[in-house]
Amino acid sequence: MSHATAHAPELEVSGRGRGITSAEIVRGTFWTVVFLVFLFAVGLVYALLVAGLQKLLGHDWGHAIGSILSVVLLFVMVLGALLTMADRKWGSLVQDRLGPNRARLPIPGLKNSSFGGIPHLAADVVKMLTKEETVPAAGARFVFNLAPALAFGPVIVLFGVVPMSPDFPLWGESVRLQVADVDQGLLVVFGAASIAVLGTTLAGWASNSKYALLGGMRASAQMISYEVTLGLTLVGLMIVFGTLKLDEMTAGQATHVWGWLPAWGVFFQPLAIIAYFAAANAELKRAPFDLPEGESEIVGYFIEYSGLKFGLFMISEYVEVVIFAGLFTAMFFGGYHLPWGEASLAQLLGPTAMGLVQLWVFIVKTVFFCWLSLIVRWTFPRFRYDQVMNLGWKMLLPLSLANVLVTGAAMLWGGREAAAAVGLAELALLLAYVIGAPAISRSGEESSLAPPSHEAPAAHAAH
Repeated sequence: MSHATAHAPELEVSGRGRGITSAEIVRGTFWTVVFLVFLFAVGLVYALLVAGLQKLLGHDWGHAIGSILSVVLLFVMVLGALLTMADRKWGSLVQDRLGPNRARLPIPGLKNSSFGGIPHLAADVVKMLTKEETVPAAGARFVFNLAPALAFGPVIVLFGVVPMSPDFPLWGESVRLQVADVDQGLLVVFGAASIAVLGTTLAGWASNSKYALLGGMRASAQMISYEVTLGLTLVGLMIVFGTLKLDEMTAGQATHVWGWLPAWGVFFQPLAIIAYFAAANAELKRAPFDLPEGESEIVGYFIEYSGLKFGLFMISEYVEVVIFAGLFTAMFFGGYHLPWGEASLAQLLGPTAMGLVQLWVFIVKTVFFCWLSLIVRWTFPRFRYDQVMNLGWKMLLPLSLANVLVTGAAMLWGGREAAAAVGLAELALLLAYVIGAPAISRSGEESSLAPPSHEAPAAHAAH
């Protein structure tokens, strides 16, 4: 043994192989309850802001300005900014490494605390605002500067049609956290989302770089391909609920089928959920669909951008995560509704407290699906580009078309009860596949690793 090896410090054992202790369970439960209470307080602040502005400016102007401030700026933008930190923290947890912890607050007594990496948010903002912005000499300057706005602007519009709460009284005002109640709700979502393709495509073209152009072409092809699937996955919901309006679609999920099954989209359209979640992640250009930003290949439609323009591209990705999580909640998981006992709870709490509870339910569901997106981001490896295209055109698109056909046939045959029966059968098949596929895979591996039989040596001895 060498001298260096003999005096090397012992490695600290992380203890991940041991079981979870009761103290850790109690601590985790405590912080979960604290987090849920914090989310309820956040929802209360949003509602009070809207009600206060309605009192101050009148119902129409107060509702418009209050909804934009509370829904778009304080919920979507703040949650998107926090997701930039949560993404890095979750990635460090998955990869068993230290996360962002170097930024410190220049306050006496607090300089030695990392605060869970939160000061990195302020550091990132300062860096993006002060970093030098460059424009390629041979690039198209006007289009180069316009592309980040085209990528970020439509994203903000998307959440405006999502209902976060029903109408409920607060401070003598009727409060509703929804920016715009438009008749063509889902069509507005598709129209605004399609504009974002222009930002990524023009960013790659205006940079006058082959790497950026390749990233822009990848992004436009991928986003257009999965927009087709994304739209078809929601046609089944339109057939079941008979509307394009998200508030009516959410209100329709307050009922029950057969008196006990919540009329949530998940029980009518389980196949659409799988296709929607995969297509949404591809539309967001997040791993494992982050081919337009393949840093290992020095490819990226924003490779020539720096400073605040790069920040617009980055934050738009995380804001889109929040938006698609909110749409996922509103369309498939009941929106702000509870699965059971909502009427009894409303009688017990009253309209104001029940409205705040429903707002809290929507926020909790949305945050959960944002967390689920982070799990997918750090679990699956990056696909090859041909695999991404094959998944979109050869698998998800036929699945979406078949789902529309089956849903339409079920609705014509027996209405929502028949559609619910078909959906439960699909859920049972999916559950059987999820449980049975690993067992079949393990049995195949065991058979391939089994020792060879003794018949061959016996035959050899006979010869």
